[in-house]
This record gives sequence, structure tokens and C-alpha cells, in this order.
Amino acid sequence: MVQVDINEILKISNQAARLIMMIYEQQSLEIMKKMDHSVLTKADVESNTYICSSLEKLYPSIPIVSEESIKQIDYEARKDWDYFFLVDPLDGTKEFIQRNGEFTINIALIKNNKPILGVVNAPAFGLIYYAEEGKGAYKILNNEHIKLEMHQPSDGIFRAVVSRSHHCEQTEMYLQKLNENGKQVSVITSGSALKFGLIAEGAADIYPRFAPTMEWDTAAGHILVSEVGKQVKLTHLGQELRYNKVSLINPSFIVEN
Repeated sequence: MVQVDINEILKISNQAARLIMMIYEQQSLEIMKKMDHSVLTKADVESNTYICSSLEKLYPSIPIVSEESIKQIDYEARKDWDYFFLVDPLDGTKEFIQRNGEFTINIALIKNNKPILGVVNAPAFGLIYYAEEGKGAYKILNNEHIKLEMHQPSDGIFRAVVSRSHHCEQTEMYLQKLNENGKQVSVITSGSALKFGLIAEGAADIYPRFAPTMEWDTAAGHILVSEVGKQVKLTHLGQELRYNKVSLINPSFIVEN
């Protein structure tokens, strides 16, 4: 039985947040390109090094899959894992570069292909979301831990949160269909895993995602919304999104009741 202390994960995310903000507040940002042509900053690298080394020290028996791992682990090597950490050391690098604050640190613990613990830290906003399976979801703001509860759409308006940087035609079609089905849709744009946080705290009702995401983008947010009674459902099957798949790329999904 693996025991992971959520308070230790919160501490790790806070120290990574401090490293990121030191770089964020510099006048100029050094921007690099990865092999897949996506952007990378010094903040991604430093946050990743700190988080992974800290997790390895505390929990040496639990493997780590991180977006910034030098080499991704083949499915054959990880398919029988009962537990592992999924880490995105800086989710929303585009938002970081644009300096709009909408970036997060995501750390999740996966057990038998589903997230059971997650932390989503938004350093620029001094905001943290966290959840553990069966223990609820919480928001930390101004050092206050606030329990998050299930909210139903109010005033007949259906609030849909969508990606600020990865909007796509399928999302537009989906929102249009909601309108045609008699729902009055209000659209909110947000970066990174903050979209899951908005759902978890009741500031949004639905999150449709048709543009690609990776497992480390969604796992920490997934347990957040699960703990307030929402589901992350695959659009083509209606089943819950699972983790440690052959491909770490997620199919399209919708977060809803």
C-alpha cells in the first residue's frame, strides 16, 4: 500500500512555484524549442528538476512520468505499474510567455489507471487547488483552505470554459449545438489546468476539449472535478478518461455532471 502525504506534494508545488515566479518576473524570458517544436522556458526545466528530484527523495518506489522527462517511458515498461506520479512542471507555457498568469504546476498520483491525488498550483494568482480520492476537493487562497462543493447551472445560463490558446472548430460546433438545443451558453476562456479548477469551484459548468491534451495536462484536474461529483467523459464513448494508456495523448473529452 502506497502512502503519499498531500501536504508534502503541496510543499513541493509551492517551492516549484517560487522558482517559476523568479523567472516570470525577469524582464526577458529565454525561449527554446523542443524536438516537437513546442516552446520551452528555463522555468519549465527548473520546475521539472526540482519536482522530480523531490518526489524521488520522498517516494523512491513510485515512478514519475513528466512532460519534461528527457525520454518518455515506453508502454511495455510502464503497463504493469500500480502507482505512478504524473507531472506537468509548467502547464500553459504559452500563457507564461504571454505573462497573463494563466499557467499552473500539475502533480497527480495515479493508481490503477485513475488519479487519486492531485495538486494544481497557479503561482501568479497565489492560488492552489488540491484533492484526494474520497476526501474532497479544496482551494487554498490567502492561506485559507476552502472546501469545494458541487454546483448546478444557475439562472438558466450554461457556463462553458474553453482553452485560451487551443480553441478549435470542433469546440465551436459543440457550443453551437448546445445553443440549438435550447441552452443559453456563456463562454469563459482560460489557460492550463485552471479550467478544471473553475469547474471544481462552480465558476463554470462544462469543459469541452477537442484539441489534443496529454495525460499530465489533465490528471491533477481530473481528481479535482471528480471529488465534486463531475466526470471527465470521452466524447466518442461516454466512458471516463483513463491513464497510463499506450499513447499518453488523451482522446477528446467533456467535463460535466
